[in-house]
Amino acid sequence: MAIIHKTTMSPGKLELLAAWLPDRPWYLPTGAAPDLARAGGFRLDDPAGEVGIEFMVVTDDSGERPIAYHVPLTYRGAPLDGADAALIGTSEHGVLGTRWVYDGAHDPVLVGELLALFQGRAVPQRQSESDTPDPSVTARFDGPGLPALLPAERPEVSDSARDTEVRVTGPGRTRLAVARVLTPLAPDAGPAEAAGGVTAGWTAPDGAAHRGVFASLYSPAPEDASEDAHGDA
Repeated sequence: MAIIHKTTMSPGKLELLAAWLPDRPWYLPTGAAPDLARAGGFRLDDPAGEVGIEFMVVTDDSGERPIAYHVPLTYRGAPLDGADAALIGTSEHGVLGTRWVYDGAHDPVLVGELLALFQGRAVPQRQSESDTPDPSVTARFDGPGLPALLPAERPEVSDSARDTEVRVTGPGRTRLAVARVLTPLAPDAGPAEAAGGVTAGWTAPDGAAHRGVFASLYSPAPEDASEDAHGDA
């Protein structure tokens, strides 16, 4: 169980993200420095109790319309070997001391627990409360080979204009896509193309409540899976 300390971080999370976001491939420039506000999210617990795991939503209100970004974060008490490119920055925590803050899509602990959430083995927690499940976060997976899904020891990550793809080991090369620019789901939205999805909410600067897909799992078509199996023989 993660303990949420009511204390300070210096620099704060928004300060770190404001400096980091403009260099991301999926950042949408507004012509001004990011004007960020916390908008929502949730947490997962690291079973080992070593790594803080947070799925944060921030809104950038520096342009003509607010943009909601999903930034999965991990907080560590020491650097993660081989992950310098994923380091967002360091911050002094009022209780825990120096924390190394990473883009969580590159962190095997976050990827593993996100897959556990799809599998029903992890319970989403409220963002700012200790040991308090968040039932508003929902997860589903309808694809094959669910028990065999495992994170790679060192996730292979690639960014696009809208999301980050993480290679997932397991049957058929299932793909994990972490949404970066969030789009509200329409009330009458039909079934998603993805084999699985994690859906959660956030609040816009005008107070409107939205829900969207934070992460998706895609299973290959049967012919693709057959090709993979043949190639591995």
